[in-house]
Amino acid sequence: MRILHTMLRVGNLQPSIDFYTQVLGMQLLRTADNPEYQYTLAFLGFEANPAQAELELTYNYGTESYDMGTAYGHLAIGVPDVYAAVEKIRAAGGTITREAGPVKGGTSEIAFVQDPDGYKVELIQRAGTAGMDKF
Repeated sequence: MRILHTMLRVGNLQPSIDFYTQVLGMQLLRTADNPEYQYTLAFLGFEANPAQAELELTYNYGTESYDMGTAYGHLAIGVPDVYAAVEKIRAAGGTITREAGPVKGGTSEIAFVQDPDGYKVELIQRAGTAGMDKF
């Protein structure tokens, strides 16, 4: 077994696609529009399945926002240099919610950014991280 994708519901598809492609450096892998059932899907990632899991953004026609609830935590992305990634994301207009630095009680270097729908994305410094050459 393996994880294939994570799905997030978004209130406006294009700003979310722009964030994940232009700010975080993912590729738009494919889209599917289903007018009969009133939704559009966009699949993004650094590589397509089966090489890596993908992110599925789901836009349900007419729904502009969602209650985040208390169960959702964050997505996590490995980056070669978390400090450089934060500066590039900031320069691209991304929202930094936690500056780069060591995790409390540990040695990992992390940061958090927020997408247009308020979802948190953790950046974790990982040497030799493939697919994040932008950072």
